[in-house]
Amino acid sequence: MSQISEETVRELLMKVKHPAIDLSLLELGIVRKYSVDGERVNIEFAWPFPNIPIRSLLINSVRTPLLEMGADMNFTETIMDESEKQRFLMLEQAAWKGM
Repeated sequence: MSQISEETVRELLMKVKHPAIDLSLLELGIVRKYSVDGERVNIEFAWPFPNIPIRSLLINSVRTPLLEMGADMNFTETIMDESEKQRFLMLEQAAWKGM
């Protein structure tokens, strides 16, 4: 197995787009933080609101390509603070493409 680097994970995360917004989860701040520990990638998901209906879809949209590259994914979840939420809403409005 090849070494999994932070750069490789960043490149992968930049390709994982929100299904209704033409931006990556990383650009939107939904993937708030990530780190690599050997073959394990730790992801912190930050949601703009509790009970996001497509939460599992978004988590799996990150998990699947990580598994395909040979990485395991651990994740934590939190709710965005007010400034993060306002930034998300601004980006959502600017890049909305619909589902």
